[in-house]
Amino acid sequence: MSLLYNHWMHTALVLLAFAGSIGMGCVILACSLPQFGAWWPFFVVLFYMLAPLPTLMAQRYSDHSDSGNSCLETAIFLTVGILVCSFALPIVLARGSVIAWGSCWLTLSGNVIIYGTILGFFLAFEADDSDYNMW
Repeated sequence: MSLLYNHWMHTALVLLAFAGSIGMGCVILACSLPQFGAWWPFFVVLFYMLAPLPTLMAQRYSDHSDSGNSCLETAIFLTVGILVCSFALPIVLARGSVIAWGSCWLTLSGNVIIYGTILGFFLAFEADDSDYNMW
């Protein structure tokens, strides 16, 4: 059982690293291709670093009760706000003709892949005290 679990964890880690590399590759291509020529979309990387922080802090200081946890709910609200900002930034830049629409679409596809990777990380590695652990 332990050997199978360790194999699954290693496989999940490799797949998450591969997905993260593809997502960052899309964002870097959105900035560096000659027809786009602007590095403004790279600012979404700041949102990638900020997005998991509220949830991580709320998990650290939660009381683990079954009743409503206002700290966790506030953290989820802040996380969703950061997530929406990271999708809105390339759209606003493209609407303002600061970046090309192709750069916007590459950045948005990178966002989907990166946030899927962050979600996969939380589900695979941070679920020690939840029901996901039995899988």
